[in-house]
Amino acid sequence: GLVLGVYSSEKDDGAAQFTSAGDAFDRLVSGKLRALLSLCGPPLKKGKTRLFHGLHQDFPSVVVVGLGKKNAGINEQENWNEGKENIRTAIAVGCRQIQDLEIPCVEVDPCGDAQAAAEGAVLGLHEYNELKQKKKPVVTPQLHGSAGSEAWQKGVIYAEGQNLARYLMEAPANYITPIKFAEHIEQKLRSFSNVKVHIRPESWITTQEMGAFLSVAKGSAEPPIFLEIHYLGGANTDDSPLVFVGKGVTFDSGGISLKPSSGMDAMRADMGGAATVCSAIVTAAALNLPLNIIGLAPLCENMPSGKANKPGDVVRAKNGKTIQVDNTDAEGRLLLADALCYAHNFNARAIVNAATLTGAMDVALGSAATGVFTNSSWLWTHLYEASILTGDRVWRMPLFEHYTKQVTDCPLADVSNIGKYSRAGGACTAAAFLKEFVTASHWAHLDIAGVMSNKDEVPYLRKGMAGRPTRTLVEFAARLSQDRHN
Repeated sequence: GLVLGVYSSEKDDGAAQFTSAGDAFDRLVSGKLRALLSLCGPPLKKGKTRLFHGLHQDFPSVVVVGLGKKNAGINEQENWNEGKENIRTAIAVGCRQIQDLEIPCVEVDPCGDAQAAAEGAVLGLHEYNELKQKKKPVVTPQLHGSAGSEAWQKGVIYAEGQNLARYLMEAPANYITPIKFAEHIEQKLRSFSNVKVHIRPESWITTQEMGAFLSVAKGSAEPPIFLEIHYLGGANTDDSPLVFVGKGVTFDSGGISLKPSSGMDAMRADMGGAATVCSAIVTAAALNLPLNIIGLAPLCENMPSGKANKPGDVVRAKNGKTIQVDNTDAEGRLLLADALCYAHNFNARAIVNAATLTGAMDVALGSAATGVFTNSSWLWTHLYEASILTGDRVWRMPLFEHYTKQVTDCPLADVSNIGKYSRAGGACTAAAFLKEFVTASHWAHLDIAGVMSNKDEVPYLRKGMAGRPTRTLVEFAARLSQDRHN
C-alpha cells in the first residue's frame, strides 16, 4: 500500500496540490491519479481520504489523504505546529485504511516532514491487543522514497517511546504489577551499555526511610519496588543529570477512601507518570541523546485492607516532615514526596515529575494539555517550546502561596495530603503539597490526569490509554542536551 498527501486547494479550480512524492507518483502513472481525484468530487478536506486500486503494480492500493493548508505552521492560538499535527493526523488515517485492507506493508509519503509522518504512522497503527485471540493485521510502515530517512527514523523512535508508555498503561494491573513493570523497563534497556537499572526492593525502601511511600504500599499484597534508572549519555558521566520522577501506582482502588466502582478499571493506568518518564528514558537511550538522565519510579498498588492507611493517620516522609493522610485516595503525592526527596541526592540540573495526580486537573484542562506547575521560568520555557513541536501541549498552572497555606494548616501534622477546602483548586493544592518536598531551584510537576486516556480528541491515537506526554518529555530532554548556557 501507499499513502500520499494532498494539500487543500488555494484556487477556485480545485486542482489537487500534491506533495513532491504525490507529484512524482502521478507522473509515474501518467497523470491518472490527478485525473481520478478530479472525478471524485470536491477537493479532499483535512484528514479525509480517497482509496484507489490498480494504479501501479508495486502499489495495488493507494490512499490519498487531505493535509489541510500547504503552509500551515505554528498556530499561536493553538500553541502547536499545525502543519506537523496535520501530517500526523493524515498519515495515521491513511495507514489505518491500509490496515483495514489487511495489507502488511505501507509506504508513507514524508509530506515535507518525515519525522511527523513517521510519528503519525507508528502512533496511528498502535493498538493493545496482546490478550485477544483475534488481532488486527500487523502493518509495517516505511518511508516512501529516500528523502528524509534520518528524520523518519527519529520519528519512529519517538512514536515507539509513546507506544511503550501506552502498552504499560493499557495492560491489566495483574499483568503489570510493580515488579513486572520494573522488569519490563529493564528488559527494554538491557542492550544499552551506558544504562544502569536498579530494581530496589522493600528492604531498601525501608532503609531510605520512605515512610510516606511505604504507608501506601502496605495496603496491598504486592510488594513495592523503587525503580532507579541511570542513563549516562553525557560527555562526562559526572555532569549534573536531568532527573525524571514518575508516580507508579499500578492499580489505584483509592484505598479505604474507596473510589466508585464505575470506571475503576481505568486505574490500571495510574502509573502513567512512571510509564511516560521511563519510556522517555528508553527513547533518549535509543536516540543516544548527549546528556545524563536519572529516572525514579516508586511502584506499588493502593488497596483497601486491614493494613492500609486509614483517614487521619499520620506518616513520616523521607525528609522528616509528618503528613496527615486525610484521604487515602490522595496517595500519589505520598509516593512522590519521598521520591522527590531522594531526587535531591543527585545534584540535578532539573527535576521533572509526572503523575496522574488529580481529577481536578482533568476538570480544569480536560485532555487538551498537561498541567505544569513549576518554580522555574527557564524550565517552563523549555517544556513549552518542546510541546509546540510535538503537539502534545503543556499549560502553566499557579504555584501560589495561597495554596500552600491550605495544605500546611493541618491539625495533627506538618502538612495534610489534601487542601483544607477539599475540592477547591485540587490540582493546585496537590502541587503545593509536592512543593513542600522540593528545595531544587529548577523543578516542574506535570499533572497528566487529564491526558491519561484518549477517546477521539487526538485523531492519530486510537481510543485507549494515551501515553502522553512522552514525546514532549523526550523533546524537552533533547533541547536540554543542546542548551549549553544553563
